[in-house]
Amino acid sequence: MTVGYVAYLVLALLVIMFLSAAIRILREYERGVVFTLGRFTGVKGPGLIILVPFIQQMVRVDLRVVVQDVPPQDVISRDNVSVKVNAVLYFRIVDAERAIIQVEDFMTATNQLAQTTLRSVLGKHELDEMLAERDRLNSDIQEILDQRTDAWGIKVSNVEIKHVDLNESMIRAIAKQAEAERLRRAKVINADGEQQAAAKLVEAGRMLSAEPQAMQLRYFEALHDIAGERSSTVVFPLPVDLLRQFLKQPGGEGG
Repeated sequence: MTVGYVAYLVLALLVIMFLSAAIRILREYERGVVFTLGRFTGVKGPGLIILVPFIQQMVRVDLRVVVQDVPPQDVISRDNVSVKVNAVLYFRIVDAERAIIQVEDFMTATNQLAQTTLRSVLGKHELDEMLAERDRLNSDIQEILDQRTDAWGIKVSNVEIKHVDLNESMIRAIAKQAEAERLRRAKVINADGEQQAAAKLVEAGRMLSAEPQAMQLRYFEALHDIAGERSSTVVFPLPVDLLRQFLKQPGGEGG
């Protein structure tokens, strides 16, 4: 009887070991790449998967979006400025078969490709473009990576440049450039204002010259404004035309 119990116990253990080796459960976001005697036989999942122990092997693949940090890269821009740039990479596996068979380690391969692509693309642009046109550069890098990783069954959904680090001398140079730009704009705005004021003065002069009485009224109004300031001394230009009638003497035309 003891031998029979031992036999049943051994048989039960063998069945449990067989089932534990044969049954796999894959989550909704997982797929299993199955190999039979080393040859690819299909992609299974999600749910309950049954394998033949010691004959079939399965490699789990996660289909969720992977977020990878691209380490800081030394980049020399087209205008010969040295900067450090790092980025964030978003990708996911769309073909589990190619991700396992076509590349040894798709995570490392994608990260290394992102580093080289980041240096290559940014090196073709000037520093001002790196700072002001990040959206366009992100789109260019994402498109290049997506094309190159398509053979691995990987879809690169987004690339975001995080930081563009400059040295202190370059930061000071950019600050001086920005200050000079602000001064230039101020001078241009001032010159535009002077031009517009001159145009208005010319227009006003033409209107006043057409009516001499209007010029006299403007002088009187200016005198009234100065008198209201309680100044002891008033220097005011007086046109000769206004006093012409007083300068004329009787019979002066004949003299």
